[in-house]
Amino acid sequence: MHNHPSGDPTPSRADIQMTRQIIDIAKPLGIEVHDHIIVARGTEVSFRGLQLL
Repeated sequence: MHNHPSGDPTPSRADIQMTRQIIDIAKPLGIEVHDHIIVARGTEVSFRGLQLL
């Protein structure tokens, strides 16, 4: 989870790439990433909800 102070919760290309890297690193350790949430000015976006996971 992280925030976007700009107020736009849309995942950036960097957000998507970093999430994929975390998933790739965590998998061999037996850790499952369930979601990545971006919070911005009273709203939030779920990577799982956007089918990015």
